[in-house]
Amino acid sequence: MSVHIVEDDTAVSASLKALLGGWGYECRVFETGEAFLQWEGDVPLCVLLDVRLPGMDGIEVLETYRKRDAKTPVIIMTGHGDVAMAVDAMQRGASDYLEKPFQGDDLVKRMQDAVRKAAPDVECRNRLEALTPRETDVLRGVLAGQQNKVIAHNLGISQKTVELHRARVMDKTGSRSVSELIKTALRGGLETDETV
Repeated sequence: MSVHIVEDDTAVSASLKALLGGWGYECRVFETGEAFLQWEGDVPLCVLLDVRLPGMDGIEVLETYRKRDAKTPVIIMTGHGDVAMAVDAMQRGASDYLEKPFQGDDLVKRMQDAVRKAAPDVECRNRLEALTPRETDVLRGVLAGQQNKVIAHNLGISQKTVELHRARVMDKTGSRSVSELIKTALRGGLETDETV
């Protein structure tokens, strides 16, 4: 998997390519948002997207890209005076933003953090996969903020059974509190928008 750089300044893109190459990342450079959006090859590990581009600007590119890929982290790169636009981009699905000029080490760290947050945590996913289908149903109810009696009603089982399943869920996921359970579920990639 490569890092896709969407940047029309060839000096900047060459610098980024050299920096990331030194860290072992393959890079693919696009000089316009349109060229990036037309790419039909590999799905990138991360996208570095400049705000100021010829043709479509970075915000338009981000919005279009998010409609087909909601998970790949996108880091907005912005020059002075574009901070408000970058904040707007964060609200529209960007993972992070960097104000130019930035330090290479900072870029790599922010990129790695964004990728880590976007990718399901393997250990958490393994814990979730240890749950039975019924325990997963109960977990979804907990994530929806439902009380045990509501979960019981929705699943057609007794409240006592829900309590037993819930205790097993806590045990199997290694969670000591509901907040820990929620973090494990999210980091493990459990879809939380389904209703019980």
